Amino acid sequence: MNPLAPDSFSSLALAPALLQGIDALGYTQMTPIQAQSVPAILDGRDLIAQAPTGSGKTAAFGLGLLHRLDPLKIKTQALVLCPTRELADQVAKQLRKLAVGIPNLKVSILCGGMPLGPQLASLETHDPHVVVGTPGRIQELLRKKALHLDGVRTLVLDEADRMLDMGFEEPIKEIIGKTPKTRQGLLFSATFPDNIRAISNAMLRDPLEVSVAGAVEQPLVEQVFYEVEPARKSPLLAALLLEYRPESAVVFCNMRRDTEEVVGSLAHYGFSALALHGDMEQRDRDEVLVRFANRSCSVLVASDVAARGLDVADLAAVINYELPTDPDVYVHRIGRTGRAGKGGVVLNLCSPREVARADALQAIQGAPLKWLRAAPLAGKAHNVPAAAMTTLRIDAGKTDKLRPGDIVGALTGTAGLPVEAVGKIDVFATRSYVAIARHKAEQALTRLREGKIKGRKFRVSRM
Repeated sequence: MNPLAPDSFSSLALAPALLQGIDALGYTQMTPIQAQSVPAILDGRDLIAQAPTGSGKTAAFGLGLLHRLDPLKIKTQALVLCPTRELADQVAKQLRKLAVGIPNLKVSILCGGMPLGPQLASLETHDPHVVVGTPGRIQELLRKKALHLDGVRTLVLDEADRMLDMGFEEPIKEIIGKTPKTRQGLLFSATFPDNIRAISNAMLRDPLEVSVAGAVEQPLVEQVFYEVEPARKSPLLAALLLEYRPESAVVFCNMRRDTEEVVGSLAHYGFSALALHGDMEQRDRDEVLVRFANRSCSVLVASDVAARGLDVADLAAVINYELPTDPDVYVHRIGRTGRAGKGGVVLNLCSPREVARADALQAIQGAPLKWLRAAPLAGKAHNVPAAAMTTLRIDAGKTDKLRPGDIVGALTGTAGLPVEAVGKIDVFATRSYVAIARHKAEQALTRLREGKIKGRKFRVSRM
């Protein structure tokens, strides 16, 4: 590999501290969106980019905003707006990794669904260099005069189309108005409806336009369509899950009420499925996302808005229980599988009234769709694949000074588990979750209840 190739990170005029972050993430060659956008971003150009999930856009704008940042200046210098808390968490994690070579950099996540008090207290301590947040909470903090954007050098709108779909147009416009006119603006969106054009005109100056929309249609993703009567969709879904046996699958429903119904029917067949929709409390959403990401639930049934920001590595399958009416939403859904060079499958359940939507997708894709026949499941399901992991919940978290290493130590020490039996660990403010290999879960639960973590007794339960 030629280190000076035009798509190599080492060909960019980056500070050594940022090259350290790129090395830490294991990056060498730029993705298409990075190769098209990063040089212009480093030059200070405004940008409007059509970029699907998984295209490498976070590193593209992350390098740009960190490049322009002065860590010695204690002011908020970069603001990234995201549609959901989950996406904001992911963006902040990647920015911190990219900034590993920049000492004393403060990145704050400011999102709704979280207590306001700790966020106000953190802002009172000193301004963060970088803020990643959702429009509603950022607007609220601005109105309370707790957040100051007069020093912002870079403003990023990530998944702008989803933020507008969720009704954030008015907060976004208000936030844009609070940032300096001289700042750089970077807008990323999977689709370009008219309201995105209007926002871009308000926030960008002579922007460079780049597009890697074609990256969604990777040959590694197989799209299959099945025509089925509405009443037969649930048994067909069960039959397809048994046929394809994906390790992880997201089933998309157009209506939030359908998510619960589909979960109920899958449970009847013996599948470990969880619903994710907009009516859920934040804590319940967190627990569902934790269990799906750590492989202790193999099927997530979600509405579109609730799934914004969902980022699960190696998602094996996306299943459209119903085709969306908007082809752009279909593109966004299927961009979640077949990422980073991994294979994936998209299964589409079409009632006769949805065939016209499929025809519209065929016209856009410019190639015939693959239609197959499959028999809906009759009677009981046999040999249903079990989730690889089980989640244990510990009623303690960051406020108890609990860290992932403390949990690993308790499990591999006194509990006697091999380290390979311990999966993903998520530590929140007052609770923690650890994935345990299914065949070791009972042993882990018993030993943790009998023993201590960090010298203290905590309540532990199986989810």
